[in-house]
Amino acid sequence: MKKRNKVLLTSVLAGALMLTSVAPAGFAHDAFEGINKEDRAPFDHDALEMLGDPEENGDKNLKFLHEAAAEQIKEIDGVQNNTADVYAHKGFAYLGTHTANGANGGVRIFDLKDPENPKEIGQIAHDVPHTWQEKVIVKRVNTPEFNGDLAVVSLQQTSRNNSSRPDSIGGALLYDVSDPYNPERLGFYELDRRITGTHELYLTTQGNKALMLVSNPYADFYTSGEERDFQIIDVSDPANPEKLWEFDPRTLAEVDESFNGYHWDAPDGHTRPVFNHSVITDNNGHYAYVSMWDLGTVIFDIRDPENAEYLGRTEFADDQKGAAHSAALARGGNILIETREVANPHGEGYESAYGYTRIFDIKDKSNPVLLSEFKTDLTYDFSDPVISFAKTVHDPKVRGNTLYLSYYSGGVISVDITDPSNPQEIGRYTPDQGNVWGVFVDRNYVLASDMGQGLKVLLKNNSQPNSSNNQRMKN
Repeated sequence: MKKRNKVLLTSVLAGALMLTSVAPAGFAHDAFEGINKEDRAPFDHDALEMLGDPEENGDKNLKFLHEAAAEQIKEIDGVQNNTADVYAHKGFAYLGTHTANGANGGVRIFDLKDPENPKEIGQIAHDVPHTWQEKVIVKRVNTPEFNGDLAVVSLQQTSRNNSSRPDSIGGALLYDVSDPYNPERLGFYELDRRITGTHELYLTTQGNKALMLVSNPYADFYTSGEERDFQIIDVSDPANPEKLWEFDPRTLAEVDESFNGYHWDAPDGHTRPVFNHSVITDNNGHYAYVSMWDLGTVIFDIRDPENAEYLGRTEFADDQKGAAHSAALARGGNILIETREVANPHGEGYESAYGYTRIFDIKDKSNPVLLSEFKTDLTYDFSDPVISFAKTVHDPKVRGNTLYLSYYSGGVISVDITDPSNPQEIGRYTPDQGNVWGVFVDRNYVLASDMGQGLKVLLKNNSQPNSSNNQRMKN
């Protein structure tokens, strides 16, 4: 197939967590070093038509993985937003949005009845001014107060605690999406305006109880300990969210009582950044896996959510930047995948490397055992002098023995983890000028959210794709 002409759009910079208010001096995390998440201006539909074909390589169960659809999100009132994370539930995709062109893009809902022709059918969570809506989780919930499909959406201020924006506030919105064509807002878990908002979140159930777990980066620091970064919220009645418990890192023996909510004087001699970036649970809602940056992935028993119990955490080598960003589980919850988002590959006293993936045996959750580290050709590629997020790993998802990693400019990288101590790359999908934020596996397809290009649908079917249904498939 003849390659289409390429078009390069001007890049703009948006903060990784949109910390647009003045940050304290001396912070070690990339977001405070002036390293921003490169946020390529969204491609309009004409520009998309000029992109080259994606690069597609696969082996084993992904031998025929191919792009079946690429759909940019709609302009609304003349504004083209860009995308953040992606989730799928019952044949519908839910696509969060980032901050381009003023944010407030909401969550876009796509009907995937025909995965090769996704249809954008609605928008939710866009009505709180000056906010962006990155993360969405949808699950079936059955409680005395609510029976249906519940969506929880993270909400972050584009300008924290801005006095000229009194109606802007962060937290989490809750929606009934039992009928995705007619979603209904149910509730709002509001945070103190001093906190940027909820960056990521998760939804789980315990019997007839529904729990939302929220990650509010820097909440501890910004409120001087009045609020915590990791909180467990009862959303059994989605109209009335209720905080049950929150984690104070000072309760750990290795964290001094003088901890200021961010700077941690670690036993290895480094002053390390600690904050909650994301959280997941196992399928039963028994254990929470909380990505606490340089404190590692912290594991809690949450079977009694009002009295969650600390079990253990992952640790880093003395010369290894931490940056525990996200987690996924494999082998019935006995294997933990930890991705590390390191955008600045250099630092005095640390190895030179972009962020990569670590795999742990957690059969004993009080003692995670490192089995392997998965790196790619991007990990040590310092040829581009611009420090950015383009070459670091981002989010992990697991289906069976296959690990799917979103990798920004690297697209989606697939890894065989049949032997977790020896992970092997078996597939790679890289859009032309790609910037892939999120990945999600559902049924026979893999969804990817490209920040500038919208929704990508990759089919896994084990037969040669029909080129007439996939005009951009490489020959």
